Amino acid sequence: MTATLVKKAGAPPRRRPLAPVASFARHNKTLVVAGTLLVSITVLVLVLPLLLTDPNATDPARRLLSPSLDHPMGTDKFGRDLFARWATAGRVSIGMTLLITLCAASLGTFIGLVAGYFVRVGSVIMRIVDAWMAFPSIILAIVFAVVIGPGMLSELLAVTIIFTPYTARIIRSRTLSLATRTYVKAARVSGMGPWKTLAVHVLPNTLPLAVVQCVLLSAGTMLIDGTLSFLGLGISPPTATWGNMVADGRTYLQEHPTMVLFPGLSIAVFVFLLNLAGGSLRAFVDPRARLLLTQQRRRRKVRA
Repeated sequence: MTATLVKKAGAPPRRRPLAPVASFARHNKTLVVAGTLLVSITVLVLVLPLLLTDPNATDPARRLLSPSLDHPMGTDKFGRDLFARWATAGRVSIGMTLLITLCAASLGTFIGLVAGYFVRVGSVIMRIVDAWMAFPSIILAIVFAVVIGPGMLSELLAVTIIFTPYTARIIRSRTLSLATRTYVKAARVSGMGPWKTLAVHVLPNTLPLAVVQCVLLSAGTMLIDGTLSFLGLGISPPTATWGNMVADGRTYLQEHPTMVLFPGLSIAVFVFLLNLAGGSLRAFVDPRARLLLTQQRRRRKVRA
């Protein structure tokens, strides 16, 4: 009996498999809540169109109906179900946001790596980037959309070109710092080529920052996408997006405010959650921000 107690007392505590996850959720509540809501909305707009009626099916006898059990958001001027169009529009808007963000982040990461590692070439590239960033994003987006023409491809090209410099500048700053590290210098001395050094030693250490930048860029991308669709310079009807749904409903704002309320509120909520998640993720990834948060928690405990 005594030997059993001694053995149990000397045994190390059992590690719970989900302990790291619970600790992360406890110290990053904002990120967990925002991320959960973003994933939930995305899954919702992906699944709902499969269960609802055709969003482009017209019924003149049911035009401009108020919200009811049959039509939770009412109908538009053509008798189309707004709930089905809202779900389909969400899938298109979120899909375009993700696609544009991935393209801009990938191209910006490549330019930032090259500009940060090859200093002479990088100085020329960054002068172009600085000049490009001096122009307002929304004005550039409208100009590109007008020159190229409205449509999904033109929006993809225009917004990708606009947001690429923001990622390039951040990744370049990180690459300049990594290029002076001992392991990068050792790779150069050992004869490793510059492109292989970038791929093996520099790129993996910039990925966390690139992920944060993706989340933050997606918020701006959603706003630009909604603006272009609202102005008729993005994806054209009858394909529904949250932006062109707001444009269609502005004429009936007083009689049927739900035509504008639901898609407009969806854009606002999604952008707010993306900014919230991006800020929390940056605080988690950045060592300096994480150290500051740790110090703040300790001060709160001391005061308590």
